Parts: sequence; structure tokens; C-alpha cells
Amino acid sequence: MNGAIGVLIVDDHDIVREGLCAMLESKPGIQVIGEAADGEEAVERALALRPDVILMDLQMPRKNGISAIHDIIARQPQAHILVLSNFSDDAQIVESMRAGAIGYLLKTAKIDELVDAIRRVHAGETPLNPLVARRIIATLAPAKNEPRLIDVLTKREMAILPLVTRGLTNREIGEQLSISTRTVGTHIGNMIRKAEVENRVQLSMLAVRQGLTSVYLDD
Repeated sequence: MNGAIGVLIVDDHDIVREGLCAMLESKPGIQVIGEAADGEEAVERALALRPDVILMDLQMPRKNGISAIHDIIARQPQAHILVLSNFSDDAQIVESMRAGAIGYLLKTAKIDELVDAIRRVHAGETPLNPLVARRIIATLAPAKNEPRLIDVLTKREMAILPLVTRGLTNREIGEQLSISTRTVGTHIGNMIRKAEVENRVQLSMLAVRQGLTSVYLDD
């Protein structure tokens, strides 16, 4: 792939896949390496192709997107899955995040937003549509025995936490705190481990739930 981000497009509509493929292939640094028309095929292609980023629709035949995300993450825990869907039901949004997706965009997003989200997901960031972020926060309830972040995070990690919840990249966080991008990544990895969560989305939601910071929700 010559350094390009390899993308797997998963959607049950041919016209959507073809349109996304044409648009993404025109962008530098991105290469569509496969397509899938349903959840079962998505799991098969993900395991066979090992794409850098998976664009996942939710409503599909044979196996829906959430089940596909579960199955892919179970076999490839480091998979980078970005949900791209018209589906806006709160429960489905939350379930996709809990299943292991690390980003969620609506299909109304502009192509430049999608390209930016793909690059951010590939870098381990967590792009969220502002409306989606609001809904996640509104529906997530505290889990039993969840770690209190204020007790388990260091002072430096607590300084990084609000910047993570605002959706800043590691580079942007490093610039604000005058530390290297690699150091930021190390800190965030430690924070995710201490918080007993799977990714940055879940870390951000936990922080908001515990009243430690707020998610950046500018439209």
C-alpha cells in the first residue's frame, strides 16, 4: 500500500460503497483495499485483509454492524473501526462504541470530514459527530466498581484527560502541554489501562460521567 491507509468499506448498498470508494481513492494517502456488503462478509474481509481502518455501516443483512464489530474486535483487538451510518438510535450508537468502534460519523458528513476521521482513527484518535457525543453522554450510566479516575491517574494524566475528551490529537495535546507526541501516546495508553476501558472514546465517556471534565461539543 506504499504507506497509504488501507480502508475496508462495509455497507449493504452498492451505490454507497461505489461512491465512497471513488471519493476516497481520489484522496492522497488513502487506498480502498476491499469492500463488504454485509456483516458476515465484513468479518471475513477484515480478518483476511487486515485493513488499517474499517468503515462500518450498522444496518445490514445476515449480521448487523454491531455484531460484526464485536466479532472483529474479538479476533483483532487493535482493529480501527469507524462507524458511518444514517442510524441515529441512541442505544445503537452506544452499543457500537461499547462493541469497540472508536469513531462515529453520520452519512451526512462531508468527504473532507470523513477523510479527516479516517486519518484520526488510524492514528488512534476518536472522531465523534457532536450530536453523537451528546447522545452517548446522555445514555451512559455509571458502571459498578468502575475506577475513580481522580484516584488512579497521575497529575500529568489528569492534565491530559480534558484534552482527550475534547477530541484533540496526540500532536495537538503535545503542543498544548509542551511534551512530545510519543510521550502523550504513552500517557494515554497508561490512562486507558488504569481506567479499565478499551479505547479513548470509553475513557472520555468515563471522565464525563465522573464529572471530571466536559466533552467538546461545538457544532
